[in-house]
Amino acid sequence: MKDVKLTITLNEKVSKDIFLMKLEGDVSEVKNCGEFINITLPPHYLRRPISVSNFGPGYIEILYKVLGQGTKEMSLMTAGQSLKCLVGLGNGFNLRTDIKPTLIAGGIGVAPFFAVLKYYNEKGIKPQMIYGARSKDDLVLLDKLAEMSDLHLCTDDGSCGVKGTVLDLIKEENLSVDYYYACGPYRMLENLAKSYPNGEVSLEARMGCGFGACMGCSIKTTKGPKRVCKEGPVFAASEVEF
Repeated sequence: MKDVKLTITLNEKVSKDIFLMKLEGDVSEVKNCGEFINITLPPHYLRRPISVSNFGPGYIEILYKVLGQGTKEMSLMTAGQSLKCLVGLGNGFNLRTDIKPTLIAGGIGVAPFFAVLKYYNEKGIKPQMIYGARSKDDLVLLDKLAEMSDLHLCTDDGSCGVKGTVLDLIKEENLSVDYYYACGPYRMLENLAKSYPNGEVSLEARMGCGFGACMGCSIKTTKGPKRVCKEGPVFAASEVEF
């Protein structure tokens, strides 16, 4: 974990309320796909935890949705401005190459999977990806995802892909799910874990500190209470007591 000042080099709107931001600076503490950063946005008291979407030497990218005042202020920032961030937070995905990987995203839960896809693509693997949202307007960066994965889409209203949930899509297209990595709404993760325990889920939670001190983001697991910010945000699907 490291507290650093990062410079914005890109803050691009990619849908009606979703933005892609690139930050440059000392991000050497970011090592694994699935980690998050905690952003300071004065005068707001609590930092904003946001998944690392992609990263490399000297930069990270985040994909965020405007949900409140803090993220609204972020959306108005421009290249050259800086953000104070805690980086290198959380435990990421255990990315395996001995299985056929399936990535399952719901809404803004697609964020951490760009780094995951890059990891697998560099190893010559094109994962199966299942991506769902409320409507086609909530699906982002589809061209990039289609290039990097075997992409399957679904929407609640049927405006793009299969009409229904990610579980409906798996059933309708008779997709094989060997081992999966999932990020998205709580109910989606809960239903996935009950149907397919052989995978990993990335959880969200309200966080006070973001590094395990306040215990405010604790959840129940089969191994006792665990903190989303410290032991997570990624957990084995079979250990979370939804």
